[in-house]
Amino acid sequence: MDKVMAPDGRTLKHVQVREYVRSLVSGSAPGSPAPSERELVHQFSVARMTVRQAMDALVVEGVLERIPGRGTFVARPRRTASRIVGFTEEMARRGLLSESQTLLARREQAGPGVARALNLTEGDAVIHWRRLRCADGAAMCLEDAYLNEVLLPGFLQSALPTSLYDAFEARGLRPTWAEDSIAADLASPDEAVHLEMERGGPVLRHSRRALAGEKVVEVSRSVYRADRYTLWVQLGHA
Repeated sequence: MDKVMAPDGRTLKHVQVREYVRSLVSGSAPGSPAPSERELVHQFSVARMTVRQAMDALVVEGVLERIPGRGTFVARPRRTASRIVGFTEEMARRGLLSESQTLLARREQAGPGVARALNLTEGDAVIHWRRLRCADGAAMCLEDAYLNEVLLPGFLQSALPTSLYDAFEARGLRPTWAEDSIAADLASPDEAVHLEMERGGPVLRHSRRALAGEKVVEVSRSVYRADRYTLWVQLGHA
C-alpha cells in the first residue's frame, strides 16, 4: 500500500480506499464492475468526495474506466497508438521511393484558422511550406504545412529537410499525437495541374494537427490523387 500519511501519522483516507479497490479488482476480468461509490462511502465512513478522489486516481492509472450512464468498471488494456509518420516514411513502408519538390517556403502571418490550430495569436509568424510529393516518380500529393516559427528557429535559413518529421525529431519535437481528418473532393484547376490529373478529378483531402507533448508543431493540408493513394487504417480490439 502506498504509505501517504496525514500529519498525525495515519494513512490518508483516500489512499486507503484507493488501495482497497485496487486489491479488490486485481485479477478481475476487464469489464467487471467496480464497487460503487455509495458502497465505499458506507464501508469506510468517509465523504463521497474522498471516494471520488480514490476512484479518479485509479481511472487515471488505467486500472478502472468510467462508462457514462453505466458506471465504473475494470479497465480494458490500453492500446498504444501507432507511430505517427509523415509522407516520406509512409511511402517507404509501402515500398515506394518518395521525392519532394518545394513550391513555396516562406515566413507568413498566421491567419485566423492557422493561428487557432497552432495555438497562436492571429498575425504571429508561421512558416508556410508547400511541396509536391511524388512516389516512384508519380505525382501523389500536394501538401501545405504550417509550422510555428518560434519552435523552429533558423528553419528557412538552412537547407530544407527531406523529411519534416526527421527535422522535428532532431529538435526533440517528434509528434506524439495527431488529429487527422480525411474527406473526398474534386481537384481544383491548380491542384489538377500540379497532380497531373484531369480538372475536377477525384482527390482525398487530408488535414492534420500534430503535437509533440503539449506543443502543436504542425498543421497541414494535403490533397492526394484518389486513384493513386489508398488510406490504410489499423483497427483491432484490445
